[in-house]
Amino acid sequence: MKFIIFATKMCNMSKNICIVAGARPNFVKVAPLIRAIKRSGEAEYYLVYAGKQDDPTLEPSLFDDLQMPRPDFYLGADSTKLNEITSMVMSEFDHFLDEHPVDVVIVVDDLASTMAAAIVTKKRGVRLAHLVAGTRSFDINMPKEINRLVIDALSDYLFTAGVKSNSVATREQQTEGSQTFMVGNILMDTLRFNHDRLVKPALVSDAGERYIVFTLNRKALLADEENLFRMMNAIIEAVGEVKVIAPLRGRSREIFERYKDKILLTEPLNYLEFGWLAANAVGIITDSGNVAEEATFNGVPCITLNNYTEHQETVSIGSNVLVGEDADKLREAVVRMVKGEWKKCALPDRWDGRTAERIVQILLQ
Repeated sequence: MKFIIFATKMCNMSKNICIVAGARPNFVKVAPLIRAIKRSGEAEYYLVYAGKQDDPTLEPSLFDDLQMPRPDFYLGADSTKLNEITSMVMSEFDHFLDEHPVDVVIVVDDLASTMAAAIVTKKRGVRLAHLVAGTRSFDINMPKEINRLVIDALSDYLFTAGVKSNSVATREQQTEGSQTFMVGNILMDTLRFNHDRLVKPALVSDAGERYIVFTLNRKALLADEENLFRMMNAIIEAVGEVKVIAPLRGRSREIFERYKDKILLTEPLNYLEFGWLAANAVGIITDSGNVAEEATFNGVPCITLNNYTEHQETVSIGSNVLVGEDADKLREAVVRMVKGEWKKCALPDRWDGRTAERIVQILLQ
């Protein structure tokens, strides 16, 4: 399920800002933008979701955890096929803009629905801003890479999270008059805002318990079950007495049911509970860029099951290490993780919790 968000509330101000997101994790990045817009007192905002109101990926507590409003509008896009999602969102978003004129649309990240909203925005002559611009895998066979290229090429404002993505966005910039701004990592705004609100989940019986968090969702990785089992066996061999906690859903959970006697399989946790779990872990094994970023913020060792990351600063400065899909490299990294023999890490530049504030200031200039 993909979805879109737009931000606007009615008040007599000069700017109508529309925020477009493409998946559940984007709400985490949208929440600080809405707070910053409200604090400015100089803009109106709409909050619109491209999916359905009963989207099962949105746990009931999500908006309360993030302390943000629920969407005012639901576009109803409901498909697992990327081209169908694109066409649905383009049609519904175009109709939405007929009834709700805006001055600028902010699209977040790189999914099909995000790209669809970006195309409609530019066809209607509305200014377009891309949050988390300039991220690249340099693998044109990845659908998300195509989305990134299209969105960045169309955008008037490119808001980047770090030095490398800022360089990419500036080099590839194509729209006449477009501008690139290194505003920092907006995920850190939410992490800092919620740091003292995290909730210990009931599955952790002792605050001193040693455990590793394991998450997995990438379809290409799930497709090769034989190698996936080699990797999981490597993890189990390397962790020793350290528990492995795996909050998984759907296909991921089905595949790892065979390991339920060796790892703690659990349903996905709500935002504040997962935040506590990740912040207090011995280490994290994941294929998620967002989870790797959170690990760097918390100074927690992180292993990413991929050969690249769109957020290079988590590797060059932070706590992240890439092992690809190599079971031997994974085993070696987990041994170091459990022994506490990890590399030194620090916070990258502009992970200071002021990204949303910078974005709103730029848009209101």
